[in-house]
Amino acid sequence: MNSMNSIVDDLKGKFDIINVVFPDDMQMAVDVDKNDVHTVLSYLKTIGYKQLSLMSGVDWIKENEFEVVFIVFNWDNGIHILLRTRLDRENPVFRTITGIYPGAQYYERDIHEFFGIEFEGNPMSYKDLFLELWDEMPPMRKDFDPLAYSQDKFPERKYESQFIPEVGVIK
Repeated sequence: MNSMNSIVDDLKGKFDIINVVFPDDMQMAVDVDKNDVHTVLSYLKTIGYKQLSLMSGVDWIKENEFEVVFIVFNWDNGIHILLRTRLDRENPVFRTITGIYPGAQYYERDIHEFFGIEFEGNPMSYKDLFLELWDEMPPMRKDFDPLAYSQDKFPERKYESQFIPEVGVIK
């Protein structure tokens, strides 16, 4: 925990940190303003957080916000940092981090496809990765209705109950 406290002190001395949470002994979640993400990620990379392990989105529909989460890892100390920031749900636009972590292009494509968050500067983020020919609201948004989607896209099927096997009867 001491090394994590020194990292937190270092970050707080250099950046405007909104909040820090310690989910366990080897990871911390750091909340920052969206305008500080690129600077913080660049700094973290220079101090050893060279691996972008994951990047994802969260839909906080009641707060009318999306959260973008970046998980970076340092192979020397084994610590994961979850850098989190919030975006307005009505205009979810964020500048790409591919200049810092080139592999982020695939995460950004995934987040764009499933949440509708746009990543300025990453032309690949608009290319379908999983949902080829998808023409509906992004499916990971909490206001997406999967039942309405299924009823609209697929024919209704009738199922008979005759397929239920009889207990104890071997044929």
